[in-house]
Amino acid sequence: MKLLIRGGTLVDAAGARPGELLVEGARIAAVGEHLDGAGAEVLDASGALVIPGAIDAHTHFDLPVGGVRSADDFESGTLAAACGGTTCVIDFAGAGREPPDEALRAWHAKADGRASIDYGFHLTLTEVPEEPDRARGLFGGLLERGVASVKLYMAYPERLMVDDAALARALAASRRTGVLVAVHAEDGEAVELRSKEMLAAGRRHPGWISEARPPEIEAEAIRRVGALAMDAGAPVYVVHLSSGEGLAEVRSARAAGGTVFAETCPQYLFLTADRLQGRDDEAVDYVCAPPLRGDWDREALWAGVSDGSIEVVATDHCPFTRRDRRRGVSGREEGWRDFADIPGGLPGVETRLSLLYQGVRQGWLPAEAWVARAAGTPARLFGLSESKGKLEAGMDADVVVFDPEATKRLDAARLHMRTDHSPYEGVEVTGWPAVTLSRGRVVARGGEPGDALSG
Repeated sequence: MKLLIRGGTLVDAAGARPGELLVEGARIAAVGEHLDGAGAEVLDASGALVIPGAIDAHTHFDLPVGGVRSADDFESGTLAAACGGTTCVIDFAGAGREPPDEALRAWHAKADGRASIDYGFHLTLTEVPEEPDRARGLFGGLLERGVASVKLYMAYPERLMVDDAALARALAASRRTGVLVAVHAEDGEAVELRSKEMLAAGRRHPGWISEARPPEIEAEAIRRVGALAMDAGAPVYVVHLSSGEGLAEVRSARAAGGTVFAETCPQYLFLTADRLQGRDDEAVDYVCAPPLRGDWDREALWAGVSDGSIEVVATDHCPFTRRDRRRGVSGREEGWRDFADIPGGLPGVETRLSLLYQGVRQGWLPAEAWVARAAGTPARLFGLSESKGKLEAGMDADVVVFDPEATKRLDAARLHMRTDHSPYEGVEVTGWPAVTLSRGRVVARGGEPGDALSG
């Protein structure tokens, strides 16, 4: 296929400028003005923004959580991603304490032949070898398998949580190999203690998750891992930052000389904890960890996205059907027992790019920053910058023609994620992808599966 995209405004790290883009096969062949499009199909992008395909660096497809499973697998999740302008996802391989090779084999089997777009993996680790050479060998072996990042949890004792010694070993191996360490930053022991106290007092409503996992627990974990990263001389990546207090600790660690990258998610930019205060059969659909916060936190996070303190907006896409939410992690037909038994996670892989664009419309960030948070920076941090995240000749033809005036209601029935409810039900956004290309294939048009998927 040869395609000339003409008439739009190109936007990436090089700025916003008029220009044309020529696609030949799976690659961008040329970028400039007045390109020779002989023999090419012409796509008129007049009035549109032409941007690199978005990269969602935080998804959980087909993830078992106790007795239930996240609603989207690699087939439905990547199709929904394409419809929303995302052309690459990085999913977390591993659900618990399985060996690394076993986790990677299992996740490759889940994705192989089913994904509509490109994908990669982070590896979830619950153990790090104590011998430095073995730890370095583990991380080096991951790079050979195309895995450039690992995730460690500071939360969920007895299942996922690692101690500070294991974090320190991982960061030391990171410094030697370049594998980026990502962390779920909540003080797990403090969460467990607070949860037990509340449950003993009969506080079981979904809204009590906010008291079990308050901002100071996130902030303390970030303070600890920031200090460990500085001692190791390695960077660290904080996933799903949810609070102003946590952001303050990110900034403090940087001021002290550490390299701390931060990611937040649309739910923390658009939703607040009041969604957790209604009837329990309604509040249950807004449970995630870390939990939704207050308006002050939401505004602080938008400020961080705007000034670059938060470099990435990903989704933590881990949705569940209404039935599975109500069954609880224990999978009981009689229903969840308390806030700690509710599977946490919200949908977002299809709606992220447009939701973040609302910040451009509000004047909170320029279009170049929108593209950087959604595409350019995740490509750079996770080893994809040689092929993705920029509009340059030789890069993968992952391209989105984004219509800044198109409107879309974010109701579950109007979207392609395999969920039967939407946290943004009734919300209408302005700005939606008109065409999404993945390696030169049209995978979505007007928010619906495109030529390469509709057959």
